[in-house]
Amino acid sequence: MEAASATAELPSLRHFAQHLRRDLDAVTAGLTLPWNSGVVEGHVNRIKMLKRQMFGRAGFELLRKRVLLA
Repeated sequence: MEAASATAELPSLRHFAQHLRRDLDAVTAGLTLPWNSGVVEGHVNRIKMLKRQMFGRAGFELLRKRVLLA
């Protein structure tokens, strides 16, 4: 991160390294702890996909049924 933060040739890499340093505790926890939120993220992704498919077609009740039955 030191070398990436000091580089002038690749500004996007420098920016990425600066953001990593700002959230270093979260990055370290995400890489070292044995648990994650992958299951929750999968459910959120599935619900968003259903919501996009249903956009403009029907009301909340049909969306609710599709989410509960899927």
